[in-house]
Amino acid sequence: MSDFGNYSSGGSMESKKQQVMDQVRSELALANAQELINKINEKCFARCVTKPSTSLGGSEQTCLSNCMDRYMEAWNIVSRTYINRVQRESQNMGGAGGF
Repeated sequence: MSDFGNYSSGGSMESKKQQVMDQVRSELALANAQELINKINEKCFARCVTKPSTSLGGSEQTCLSNCMDRYMEAWNIVSRTYINRVQRESQNMGGAGGF
């Protein structure tokens, strides 16, 4: 028994809920992008730039480009796998409720 059912503007409440959910999703996406960039900077810089100077050499640029590509590819694979697992578990929990 919730007081939420007593509001006369139930649609408005649902709309506000959706707006909050959308904002949370947006903030999570931004946080994930920032995390990806920070990790790429940290890992690839440490691996590719052995002697920091005022400019990058050609081999350092190539190394950084390849490292970034690999890291982003791995990140995408892990993200897709995680999302698929969460969806499967969510479906399994929904299906188990009928028993």
